[in-house]
Amino acid sequence: MQYTGLDEFLTRGKAALANGPVALVFAEDEVELDTTLRHHQQLGFNTVVAFMPGHFGLPGDLVKTVHRVTFDTGEANALQRAVNAVNDAAPGTWLYYCYNAEYLFYPFCETRAVNEMLTFHTEERRDSMLAYVVDLYAGDLEQFPNAVSLDIAYLDKSGYYALARPDIANHNHPKERQLDFFGGLRWRYEEHVPAPRRKIDRIAFFKAKPGLRLNEDHTFSDEEYNTYACPWHNNLTASIASFRTAKALKRNPGSTFDIDTFRWHNSTPFEWHSRQLLDLGLMEPGQWF
Repeated sequence: MQYTGLDEFLTRGKAALANGPVALVFAEDEVELDTTLRHHQQLGFNTVVAFMPGHFGLPGDLVKTVHRVTFDTGEANALQRAVNAVNDAAPGTWLYYCYNAEYLFYPFCETRAVNEMLTFHTEERRDSMLAYVVDLYAGDLEQFPNAVSLDIAYLDKSGYYALARPDIANHNHPKERQLDFFGGLRWRYEEHVPAPRRKIDRIAFFKAKPGLRLNEDHTFSDEEYNTYACPWHNNLTASIASFRTAKALKRNPGSTFDIDTFRWHNSTPFEWHSRQLLDLGLMEPGQWF
């Protein structure tokens, strides 16, 4: 299932968007692209779409099961443009998006499929879900100079915090049920990260609807989509375990020589299990038991 571009996918492959949830994976490079796609297939997404340059390769099994869209992910606002186009083509469908070398976790994901989780979330009258992008990094940068290792992965067990999100249109008063979240490598190495990119919150799940628009900062044009909970109780949140920041810091000439290791006294091995993320407070089960 291959498409020459976004327009062809939205025309010839539109039927694949009718039965959600749909995972949209954007490949910035080929690092762990195959494991990213397989991880989301195993979570139970009905459709997995890979947006990737034409010269990137895929193993044979994924060629048969993934919708591959030839797409220049390096263009300015490429992800934003593609997500908004898919939103317009699939009203009412639950959509999720991420980059390669990013792995979704949600409460009890080892025993419950993603459509079960979204069914419950929908019953709570929620049309979006907040996710925290939790930075992963290789424990040994000499052995893994690109900072990516699934077998020896670490994360920060503390150092996360939230600030009120000011409403510019309302004299900078805090927005209701919205916060800006920080932590991980983007906090520890903030001198190398532009200020608009330091947040770790992302509205990763959303139900498509006409006119909805994804903003550059991973929020949406509908303010209710940007809330972490409904007015009456806490809701589910998810985590996206991501090597993306570590990769960028080691690839960037302005930061790579300043970093011999990402490990510090608050590093802990990543266990690849939702229980660890729940225990660290990096996602919330809400009322789902």
